[in-house]
Amino acid sequence: MAEAQPLDRRVLEAAARWYVELRCDADETTRAAHQRWLHSHPLHLQAWERLARLQGTFEQVAPGIARPTLSSARAKRREVLKVMSIVLAAGGAGGLAWNEGGVARLMADQRTGVGERRSLRLQDGSRLQLNTATAVDIRYSAQWRALHLLGGEIAVETARDEQARAFIVHTDQGSIRALGTRFTVRSDADSTRVCVLEHAVEVRSAHALAATRVEAGQQLSFRADGVGLVQPATALPDAWTRDMLLVDDWRLGDVVSELQRYRPGHLGCDEAVSELRLSGAFHLGNIDTVLDNLTTTLPVRVRRFSRYWARVEAV
Repeated sequence: MAEAQPLDRRVLEAAARWYVELRCDADETTRAAHQRWLHSHPLHLQAWERLARLQGTFEQVAPGIARPTLSSARAKRREVLKVMSIVLAAGGAGGLAWNEGGVARLMADQRTGVGERRSLRLQDGSRLQLNTATAVDIRYSAQWRALHLLGGEIAVETARDEQARAFIVHTDQGSIRALGTRFTVRSDADSTRVCVLEHAVEVRSAHALAATRVEAGQQLSFRADGVGLVQPATALPDAWTRDMLLVDDWRLGDVVSELQRYRPGHLGCDEAVSELRLSGAFHLGNIDTVLDNLTTTLPVRVRRFSRYWARVEAV
């Protein structure tokens, strides 16, 4: 028998969402949409089978999942996280691979769900903003002001510190030392990108001692084994802090991939239209409205199987 493929975060979360939806609202429309999702990709069926093996554990450890209704989207989100945490606890016994440090994300000091953004003041007065699906640990000491970005994207505006402690953002690929500054950091699976809005930062990859200075109006991507070239920053890299996505002559496929970050479930783009070019400003508060607007400016349609599965296709 072929070895089961690892399951990534999005597949696992989609399966957990379907589990909760079917528990709370198991009408014919929901069941039919679930079946379409289930058979649209082999990994979907694999994830569902593994959740099914743990069904007895769900009902013992998190009986709230079995309630016939949940009063709000936030309540449903909590139940989804319960399902995911139980699957994670099963670990190797369940045969699941959890990419991107899933357990650490669930336990992070600050985290946001898909489509959620949050702003807060740190104890030294610095401002921290979290973009969609972001997790951060905060570690202040007598020597350091340190953030560990476990995944996602943040915007930082540092405050002057009376103790003159360094302000450092760590990711799996390296670290960014602030030099009295405002900047954004985005951490993906194997790379980190920093964009500087004011003053400067120093970047060090995990396996290098030398630092690279990045000035205001510049950006830099780096991996654990080295840094790329300093380049001009894209226009308004912190536009997401104002719930906006700005694109200038982007491929439609890249636009859809970016919108996927803000929409729960699966959002895909047909290769037949992925090379279409697009410019504009889009409000991130309602991704489905953005998708519908695409159909008025491009020769595309949006096909939806459910609220958690959509695909941009050729007309």
